[in-house]
Amino acid sequence: MSNQLAAVVESIATTVTAPAAGAVDQGAFPTASLAALREQGLLGLTSAREVGGRGEGPASAVLVVERLSRECGSTGMVVAMHYAATAVLEKVGPLEVRQQVAAGKHLTTLAFSEAGSRSQFWTPVSTARAAGAQVALSARKSWVTSAHHADSYVWSSKPVASTEASTLWLVPRATPGLTVQGAFDGLGLRGNDSAPVAAEEALVPATARLGGDGEGFGLMMGTVLPWFNLLNAACGVGLMEAATTRTIAHASGTRFQHSGTSVAELPTARAFIARMRIRTDQARALLGEAVAAVAAGRPDAMLKVLEVKASAGEAATEVTDWAMRVCGGAAFRKEVGVERAFRDARAGTVMAPTTDALYDFIGKAACGLPLF
Repeated sequence: MSNQLAAVVESIATTVTAPAAGAVDQGAFPTASLAALREQGLLGLTSAREVGGRGEGPASAVLVVERLSRECGSTGMVVAMHYAATAVLEKVGPLEVRQQVAAGKHLTTLAFSEAGSRSQFWTPVSTARAAGAQVALSARKSWVTSAHHADSYVWSSKPVASTEASTLWLVPRATPGLTVQGAFDGLGLRGNDSAPVAAEEALVPATARLGGDGEGFGLMMGTVLPWFNLLNAACGVGLMEAATTRTIAHASGTRFQHSGTSVAELPTARAFIARMRIRTDQARALLGEAVAAVAAGRPDAMLKVLEVKASAGEAATEVTDWAMRVCGGAAFRKEVGVERAFRDARAGTVMAPTTDALYDFIGKAACGLPLF
């Protein structure tokens, strides 16, 4: 990412995302931040230059998501899911939609998680049935980020005819037969509009298929997984950085009246802060290594992709827990700024692929065993 682009992201994060973070944490969608990103061409950051985008790769997307997540995890996650879905559209999507995404006129997202297959998103149980020149989709999607606000979903189902595991579709949110079921009211990431979406024989044209029938698994593993894991880790790193810097500010600025000393002068507090700083820097270093491996097409790229989400998810829960301990009772007050990061960070370990699933994959990869 150029210095100029970094400066633009910094400006949006500090002047738009940060002031709106409280309202977003109460459930408001980050509309203002998305408008600012659209105005600066950053919703089309990863779209190809030939369709009007900036043509940036995962490294730039990671930096954008990480910086936004320092101020608001929900905003970072909405943008992360948009970039992950855009990666599929750039590979196999229709030209017109790619142009709209590049122009910032089309917000997209992933619709993979299902009640039936739960965190094993690569084996959808939803169906796609041929209906003349159309396809009828039926599904119970359990979590779809930006569910009420995205213009389209990159949707997974069983194939129409293939014996392979899955097929992907580009499904407009306004498709008849689709229903967004309720609003999100969760522990963290409360403004990312993650809600269940049901499909009851929702009809889309056969041309809405992304790639060939039965090629969904390959797209999920080869395209979506690297982008999603890197960007999810970027969210975690942003939350860790926020918790660490805010904890330092609180510990340095809070004093005991009877002694005049600060919380930061307590050896126990400093030890926790040191661990927070180390874990945050370690997570950022592994994220940078994973990005470099993907960019270079290195043989260890997939291993690093698996490692980075697991590592960032675990680290974020640890760092934000330590932030709550150092800040004590004050941490429960929103103005200190760590309890929101504490809540938002909990999502990283349970978003598919979950940390526990990733540990199994990493162990298989390290031992030379097939992942599936």
